[in-house]
Amino acid sequence: MSELREAAMNSKAWPFEEARRVLKRLNGKTPDKGYVLFQTGYGPSGLPHIGTFGEVARTTMVRRAFEALSDIPTKLICFSDDMDGFRKVPGNLPNQEMLAEDLNLPLTKVRDPFGTHEGFAQHNNARLCAFLDSFGFEYEFASSTEYYTSGKFDDALLTALERFDKIMEIMLPTLGAERQATYSPFLPISPKTGHVLQVPTLERNVEKGTIVYEEPDGERVEVPVTGGHVKLQWKPDWGMRWAALGVDYEMSGKDLIDSVTQSSKICAALGARPPVSLSYELFNDEQGQKISKSKGNGLTMEEWLAYAPPESLQYFMYLKPKTAKRLYFDVIPKAVDEYHQQLRAYPTQDLKAQLNNPVWHLHEGNPPESKMVVPFAMLLNLASVAAAEDKDALWGFIKRYAPDASPKTHADLDAAAGYAVKYYNDFVKPQKTYRLPDDKERAAMQDLVERLKAWDGGLDGDALQSMVFAVGKEHGFEPLRDWFKALYEVLLGASQGPRFGGFIALYGVDETVAVIEKALAGGLV
Repeated sequence: MSELREAAMNSKAWPFEEARRVLKRLNGKTPDKGYVLFQTGYGPSGLPHIGTFGEVARTTMVRRAFEALSDIPTKLICFSDDMDGFRKVPGNLPNQEMLAEDLNLPLTKVRDPFGTHEGFAQHNNARLCAFLDSFGFEYEFASSTEYYTSGKFDDALLTALERFDKIMEIMLPTLGAERQATYSPFLPISPKTGHVLQVPTLERNVEKGTIVYEEPDGERVEVPVTGGHVKLQWKPDWGMRWAALGVDYEMSGKDLIDSVTQSSKICAALGARPPVSLSYELFNDEQGQKISKSKGNGLTMEEWLAYAPPESLQYFMYLKPKTAKRLYFDVIPKAVDEYHQQLRAYPTQDLKAQLNNPVWHLHEGNPPESKMVVPFAMLLNLASVAAAEDKDALWGFIKRYAPDASPKTHADLDAAAGYAVKYYNDFVKPQKTYRLPDDKERAAMQDLVERLKAWDGGLDGDALQSMVFAVGKEHGFEPLRDWFKALYEVLLGASQGPRFGGFIALYGVDETVAVIEKALAGGLV
């Protein structure tokens, strides 16, 4: 066994823990289908949101961890439930009236409100694939409509028809009395209206492979369960798909724990073994509400990438999947800086620590070198005091602080400077509130000005930090945190800020003196 494989077998990083569960399920043997199948699911009833991306990113991490443990081939399918009935018009879409006219049609038959694709699901599918492709994910896209209509699910659907009663025994106890009276695992696609109908199954003919149901106008209709004439209800559909494709691993949100339970029972009733599953915690918006496609709340993938590099989003997705996360704009700077901290640590770590480092999982064991010689949070504060409108304004300060850095040699820093300016102008600037110092703070800041004017220690951030620290201590700030909070509120218009000595080194001693004097004269309020 190689050193890497041995270390991976004992790693406590969650992707390795999940990968070992998959390996145990297989007893270390290649499945009959010739590969291990990882699957993610997506419902294109609304625009793809960041949770959808997170599922693909995390599943890919488990897949790569599995490949470090085993030589068994792997495959990842991103499955779109695009044959579902369109039940509700999301509020964040154009052409609301047109969409309302298409309610109850399969999502691939709903007109595209953006006018760019054949249908609404096709638009959303293309949007998701383009995004996943931009990250370089290796996956196979699968469409529910295509799988149903092409016959790929026919054998599994005929088995479901044959075991109709078993499926009903699993599902009925989970439903209320009213739903029990009309429930059927099969949803016919009406030949008259094209709607996905939620109606009882009146008759079943296993030999012919058909069901009989009643149209809303009272006509009894017989349709085959194969060839795309019916769609299974959500939980039976999930279980059937696991059985038909031989899915070995799929994760889902904790709101679907009950669905996983029932779908696993249905998968077993169809004669197959349910996959290994992970239930992850949900993402919340700034109000603590669960993000959803229909509300369009929280962050979109495109919004995150307007303010930070793609790796920071993957890093955020790696962290503690079983812990709920607030997903809003203010988490971005922290994710960027922590990602680069981990990159810098990686070369100094032993193999065990490297396998526990998120960047191993983000970069498949080959992370790049970080050239972020200035933290993102510091760039934000620099943009603030410099009132920067473009990244070139920041580079003037960066070059003095780090003479060897340039946009060409430090591409990640150059990109971060651009992101910082945009983030500052869109989020920080509108929230800034400056205040005047009180008498104690004014005296301390005046002292700091005099010491900075006499400073001959160069741009040594640690030495400058010690000097700022000494000023606060000598002026009786207890705790010292209050001194730094005063500096941030008076000079930066925020209650939190950077390591102040490092900030002076980056912004410049003379420039810092000028800002403090301007603040003391009331010029910032």
